[in-house]
Order: sequence, then structure tokens, then C-alpha cells
Amino acid sequence: MIEGKRIWAELPVLAASELVPLVQRLEAAGVEGVWAPQIFGAPFTVLAAAAAVTQRIKLATGIALAFTRSPLETACSAIDLDHISDGRAVLGLGSSAKSQIEGSFGMEYGKPLAHMREVVSQVRAVIEKGHTGELQKLEGEYHTLDLSHFRLVRPARRPAIPVYLPAVFEKACEQAGAIADGLLGHPLWTTDWVRDKVGTHLQAGLDKNGRERSDIDVNLMLFTVINDDRAEAIADARANIAFYTQSPQYLRYFTEIGFGDEAQAIQAAFAAQDYEAMARACPDEMVTAITILGSADDVMAQTIERARFADSITPVVPQFGVEPDKAATYRQRIADLFYP
Repeated sequence: MIEGKRIWAELPVLAASELVPLVQRLEAAGVEGVWAPQIFGAPFTVLAAAAAVTQRIKLATGIALAFTRSPLETACSAIDLDHISDGRAVLGLGSSAKSQIEGSFGMEYGKPLAHMREVVSQVRAVIEKGHTGELQKLEGEYHTLDLSHFRLVRPARRPAIPVYLPAVFEKACEQAGAIADGLLGHPLWTTDWVRDKVGTHLQAGLDKNGRERSDIDVNLMLFTVINDDRAEAIADARANIAFYTQSPQYLRYFTEIGFGDEAQAIQAAFAAQDYEAMARACPDEMVTAITILGSADDVMAQTIERARFADSITPVVPQFGVEPDKAATYRQRIADLFYP
């Protein structure tokens, strides 16, 4: 455990025989909450399953893709999860990459900050007043909801469900400070980026709406590989970092942290669907700048340094390029170190 920091965990999609004991162990260990990511399928399903077998742990979409469904569907899914869990839902909403939203999902991406503000506003309106019949029409640039004939069967379990927004760049940090209940830091962030960029821009957003730092929870998601064999740890993390680098919209970020040429090479290899070349183009220095890795002592020291600005942290196993059995071993090592 890290003194003063709440610990969260990631909850992958698993068979019930694996998911149930895992989430129950996390709850028994005192973990604050679990994030269910949306890789493709919506994360509400796995969280509803977890809700049925737990009593205390928070259940968060981490993240649900905000632009792939109507704000009404997102609101209703969050409301249902909050009812099932007796008030433990947390709604993490993210924009993802334009190539994924418009290409894979076939939905409009638009200007992501403006689009996200609109989605959050409409989702919150439905949660708060969807049972009253007074919403009528919610008109926006991206979504116009005619709710004149819509009414929830019963009020939401709570009039407001916490909304967390993820961020890579400075403006997204500022927007989280202005409108969100939490900021979920991207696992691509380096320690230098957190120190030099995040706090300043988060505070600018807070100041814009007259909010205090205590009004928002900053949760850093951290790619974490605990292995006494440092070379093996780097090798196991490499494909994951390469995968997250393939989005062209992240190129400015990688350029600013000193890996612009490497990111361009990875993106070119991805365009050619040469996944081995993607890994080859991702050097050790890039992997170790982003991933918290090494022995348990090394990982703890790196985590303490990166998490100085955070209120809570979520150590996660790399999602891509690690075999399931090895990923399970790494998850267990995270548990042994961070929530024994």
C-alpha cells in the first residue's frame, strides 16, 4: 500500500468462475474500486456481474467510449448499474482515437472536447431529471434528444453519478478540472509529464469554474510489470506500448516526451499491419519511460514518485502482447505488492 493513496484495480472480462473470486478478493483486500475498460464491448456488462457478488467496492467504466452510443443509452446504462450495485457506479467516459470511433465503430468523432462536454451534460441531465418528464428536448451540436415522450420508470438511485474523464493532453486535463468529478490519468503518461503538465492544466480548469482541488479525484492508471528480470519485464511491456503508440493523434505527445521519431516508425508499421516491426521500432528507453517495471522494490519506488500528485492509483497489467497465464501472474504480483 502507498500511504495516503487509494488503490484501484482493473477488472478484465473473464469467465464467471474467474471473475467472481477475483472481484471478491479485491473487495476483501480493501481495494477502493475496479475499472472495466471498453476495448470493444461496453463495460457495463462485466460491472453488473461484479455488482451482484460484492457489497462495497466501487464499479467504474474505465473507460466507456462516449461517442459510440447515444447519451441517453449511456445514462440509462449507468443508472441501471447504480441500481444493481446499490449506488456504487462510477461513469468513466472517454473519446478514444478518431480512427477507432469513425473507422471501427462508424460513429461521428467531431471535436472531441466539445463533443465530450455535450455528452457529459446530456448524460447528467437524464440521470438527474429523466424521471420527471421535464427534459423535453436536449439540443446539441452532436446529439439532439427528443425526450418529450421519455420518462424513466423510477428515479435514478442517486441524482448524480460520479463522472471521470481520462486525459492525454493538457486541454483534456483542463476540461476534467472544469466539469468532472475525477481525472483518470492515461497510462501512457510519464513521470515528467505528470509533474510538468498535469497539475497546471487541471488547476486552470478548476479555477475556470471556481472549484477546489479537493473537488476532483486524480487517479493515475499505471502500466505495471513486476519482474526481477528487468529485460524480461521490458520485453513483456514492449508490444503494449507499441500498440498504444499507433494512433496518429498521439504523435504530438510522443514528440514532446522525446520519442517522436519512434512513434512515427511505429505508426508506419501499424499502417502496413507489420506488428513485429511495431515492436522493433519501440526501444527500451520508450518502454521504461512509460511503464513502471522491475523488481517489487523498484516498482514501489517508481510508483511513489509518479503518484505524488495523485489521490488514487490503478496499477494495471499491459493488455496487449502478454499471454493470459503470464498476465494472471503479473496481476497476482500487483495484488501482492499493492493490496496484500
